[in-house]
Amino acid sequence: MKIRYVLILLTLVFLTQACVIAPAPPVYRDDVYRQGPPPHAPAHGYRHKQRYYRYYYYPEVGVYFDLDRRLYFYLDGGWRVSTRLPGSLRVGLYGPVTLEMDLAEPYRRYDEHRHNYPPGKPKKKNKKW
Repeated sequence: MKIRYVLILLTLVFLTQACVIAPAPPVYRDDVYRQGPPPHAPAHGYRHKQRYYRYYYYPEVGVYFDLDRRLYFYLDGGWRVSTRLPGSLRVGLYGPVTLEMDLAEPYRRYDEHRHNYPPGKPKKKNKKW
């Protein structure tokens, strides 16, 4: 009698183990990965590229404006970062120079920009051929 109950119990255990459903594999849709390849793909192209930051540089006051993060970088006893400029700084006399850099801190190349874009000179307009 006891053997019969043990066999029934073992049979039930094996049957329930056979009914366990494996998790479904993830579904990859095209619209999910429009920003780049799926996470399991190697980073040869899209993700391998460096991030670039876009800035307006105002040579007349030495101010940078980050177009994506909406931040100003300006000198005030050292470099400051703010969403607004102090009242003593005005931008827009000759218009900005557009820069694209791989640095999150554009002021690291301030000496180079000050040399290449001296204050007081208007930005050259592109000639149409």
